[in-house]
Amino acid sequence: MKKGVVVFTGFAFLLALSVPAVAQPSSKAVETRIIDNFDNVGSQDYQVPGKTVNSTEAHNWTWAVQASHYIDSEKGFPKLEYFEGQPNSLKLFNKEGDSPKVLGVKTSYLRKGENWFEVYPESEGKPYEIPFVGTVTQVDFWVWGANYLYYIDLLVRDADGRVYTLPAGNLAFNGWRNVIVPIPSYIRQHSRLRSGPTIMTFVGFRVRTDPDEYVDDFNIFFDQLKFSTNALSNIFDGYELKNVEFGDSSSSGSTSSQGEAK
Repeated sequence: MKKGVVVFTGFAFLLALSVPAVAQPSSKAVETRIIDNFDNVGSQDYQVPGKTVNSTEAHNWTWAVQASHYIDSEKGFPKLEYFEGQPNSLKLFNKEGDSPKVLGVKTSYLRKGENWFEVYPESEGKPYEIPFVGTVTQVDFWVWGANYLYYIDLLVRDADGRVYTLPAGNLAFNGWRNVIVPIPSYIRQHSRLRSGPTIMTFVGFRVRTDPDEYVDDFNIFFDQLKFSTNALSNIFDGYELKNVEFGDSSSSGSTSSQGEAK
């Protein structure tokens, strides 16, 4: 009896080895992806679901800024430009020939109050929302503060089309600071529907002035916008068939078949 048990166990072990193993994505497979390091103006290489956005495709984005009513528009505010520079902590990662840049915005308002401005990506002159990949745990970026009591928020759109405002702290400090914004679990990042939005997207930054703070001669700079994600969390066996297009030929073929049946 004991010998039979040993033989059966050995046979089961060999059978298990002969069956192909199906690799499942790990729930702990977290990686970091850079959305924009602001070094290449209007030319971002960014991996999105199903394709890579790069300088040869139509989905390039640049950055734009819009402000609330009391912005001093007669003097050209808000102003947006790229400048050479980066936080000291990022200089270690530079390669030979790199020319690091940062994105800068300057504002001036006509009076104190609840003023705001938004920095957002655009493509072909229209707002462009950058799609996230996988299930995002946090977004982080470097921001340069001018020690004004202003507040900065992160704007994201969930997979159902709702825009959420995520507080990222205040700008009452001098120089560069790395800001980390956790993504709350209540934000739906994936949709089971094929129509409309299916994933979470990055909408932009919003900066709000404190009602009692000075509102003239304000500068802010951004660098290294990235996020941490489990890029494989929503991948399943047969994922490549999710968005396949049948085309007009299939429809016309079905119509002709019905006609012959008549």
